[in-house]
Amino acid sequence: MNKLDLRNKYKALRQNLTAVEVEDKSIAIANQLLKLDIWSNLYFHLFLPIKEQNEIDTEHILNILFAKNKEIVVSKSDFTTGNMQHFLLTENTRFKKNEYNIPEPIDGIEVPLEKLDVVFVPLLAYDQNGNRVGYGKGFYDRFLKNTNALKVGLSFFEAEEEIQELFEQDIPLDFCVSPNKNYSF
Repeated sequence: MNKLDLRNKYKALRQNLTAVEVEDKSIAIANQLLKLDIWSNLYFHLFLPIKEQNEIDTEHILNILFAKNKEIVVSKSDFTTGNMQHFLLTENTRFKKNEYNIPEPIDGIEVPLEKLDVVFVPLLAYDQNGNRVGYGKGFYDRFLKNTNALKVGLSFFEAEEEIQELFEQDIPLDFCVSPNKNYSF
């Protein structure tokens, strides 16, 4: 399938999930993550969900990271430049939703990209080769091309066979975690 068709398909599938299904699947993904060999790393970048889009509730992953004494990094998007800034999550971090309902830090301690060890990547769809489809703005592809961190996608659904219409700037995942399975690419 091409990216547009996949985007539409998975937006619809996510919107049809009940609140209970989102919660159950989010917990299952967090539990599956514990099986990955990533926990010796220190700096973890975590996206905060757009609740209105029925995205994965990353609070469960956040709790795991806190329990394991990891440094947690969250981002803020600049829609003028298409880039992201990355900030250390602390007890003093304050958040505000942007115009797309993405919770973002207002300010904080900026973290350089070379510090990041693992990036949890939001997505709508992915394939068996580790290619992903996001919302189409390219924020994560621009971010991921500048880091050597492990790229771990998170999805409520299983992998598609193949995504068509890939571009040179598309950055593939190293892993993807669904409620039932961990994929390694």
